[in-house]
Amino acid sequence: MEDRDQSTAGAIQTLGLIAGNGVYPRLLAEAARQHGVTRIHALAFKGETERALARVVDQITWLRLGQLEQLLGAVRSSGLRDFVMVGQITPTRLYTVLPDRRLLTLLRGLPQRNAHTIYGALIAELQAAGAVFHPAHLFMDSARPAAGQLSARAPDEREWADIRLGLTVARQVSRLEIGQTVVIKEGTVLAVEAFEGTDAAILRAGRLGRGGLVVVKVAKQGHDMRFDIPVIGQRTLRTLRRAGVSALAVEAERAIILERDAVVAAANTMNLAWVALPAEGAVQ
Repeated sequence: MEDRDQSTAGAIQTLGLIAGNGVYPRLLAEAARQHGVTRIHALAFKGETERALARVVDQITWLRLGQLEQLLGAVRSSGLRDFVMVGQITPTRLYTVLPDRRLLTLLRGLPQRNAHTIYGALIAELQAAGAVFHPAHLFMDSARPAAGQLSARAPDEREWADIRLGLTVARQVSRLEIGQTVVIKEGTVLAVEAFEGTDAAILRAGRLGRGGLVVVKVAKQGHDMRFDIPVIGQRTLRTLRRAGVSALAVEAERAIILERDAVVAAANTMNLAWVALPAEGAVQ
């Protein structure tokens, strides 16, 4: 699969980015340049996408969140075929924005509303408008961690016990399309990520646990890597520090570490034990 993705990356000359918040859209655009992409057109959202993205793309179109017809029109008029959906949209904003009729009809047609169903339905609409979507890690495979210890400190015995429990719980929760992250302390599940998002779930656990927390973040087996790929970046590390997290576990090859050197250095500064575990179903 990775070889196929890299072959695809090498064949793309023009790229559309449907860009959410954070630094990920900018970093992917920079990586795409290094892979020979000559033209990048970003479709960005007011109040979500960082303005700095405009400096690294050839064209940026600003859209209002919730206006699906506007987004479809921008995809059609861009003249582009290849797209990547990258960067998070603050989950709770889906309940505060005013959706247009097209998006309202789409949402009402979903028997369940979660990241998989909502983004899956959006991609289907955009594909009907002529877009071809590639995995969110396109051009970013070097940012996907291999299995092993990522920080200077290894988990201690207590943290490993919580990681094992957290991995079991997180995989069950992700199968139910509830969330990707759980927070454990000494065998107690303090928080399970729901629609509020990873950072909010971790901070909620921090108010209960008062230090020594263990965070486990996974992607469900068969996860659609075109959207909602687990991402760890500087913002994540700041959240972990605020919440009093002492250990973090992610799945190898199924997460993205943004600005890896700086993030690992920050993890070491806070004495965080950080490991990447073999993904569910991986050959060991």
